[in-house]
Amino acid sequence: MANLKETRNRITSIRSTMQITSAMKMVSAAKLKKATDAITQMRPYAEKLQEILENLTSGTEESSEGMYSVVRPEEKVLVVAVTSNRGLCGGFNSAITKKCLSIVTGEYADKNLSFLCVGKKGGEFLANKGLNVVRTEIEIFNDMSFENVANIAEVVMAEFVEGQYDKVVLVYNQFRNAAVQDVQNEQFLPLVAGESEDLSSNSIDYIYEPNKEDIVTELVPKSLKTQFYKAILDSIAGEHGARMTAMHKATDNAKDLADKLTLQYNKARQAAITTEILEIVGGAEALNG
Repeated sequence: MANLKETRNRITSIRSTMQITSAMKMVSAAKLKKATDAITQMRPYAEKLQEILENLTSGTEESSEGMYSVVRPEEKVLVVAVTSNRGLCGGFNSAITKKCLSIVTGEYADKNLSFLCVGKKGGEFLANKGLNVVRTEIEIFNDMSFENVANIAEVVMAEFVEGQYDKVVLVYNQFRNAAVQDVQNEQFLPLVAGESEDLSSNSIDYIYEPNKEDIVTELVPKSLKTQFYKAILDSIAGEHGARMTAMHKATDNAKDLADKLTLQYNKARQAAITTEILEIVGGAEALNG
């Protein structure tokens, strides 16, 4: 009977866990809808703004905003790693940390690397690996807005202009669907001209009002902040999608395990009852004999 009690306790525990994972799945599904709407609306705007920026900055190297296009020897590189504050989202965070480690041992192996971690999980992992984590932004997810993200982007932009870093790259999960997120390694600074195969797209003749310089002065910082914001929104949507998928699988696995244990419990209980009946019948026959 001890084994029966142990099995019964395991079934109760698994069903309780299944209720938790099912609830987390539903919460993530609700959050995913909001996050998906946000990135779906932002992505076309960000891409078009980036396209216009690449055309406008083609001849502005000597302007005041050309400071974001200054190409220096890549000695000091800042990697902005975007993860989440919480776990239970499958391989979402590990995909980013693995990419960061591959950067450390790969293309920037001989560089002075620093990491700005947006998200608690990435900051903890990279710090434990002994890497140079200069800052970890955690509170940003508690009050997500363009203004708050833009404040972080402004600091990074100022550090690049001041020469603290020669290059800044963004590493984040780009949302494709609830089950798939693509790890991106994008150059944030310095600005580079687009490499479109359609040459005509790089020679658009814009009409400037009031003038090109004023427009570029406003557009370049805004475009950079928008690019940074898009990366964060992509990551948030990817996180909710990954967590929803992970909790869905966890719920299914818990159900399968509970069903197997229930079958095992019923078989053991039936065997125990049969044994007791046989013992009773055997005892009765012995008394009658």
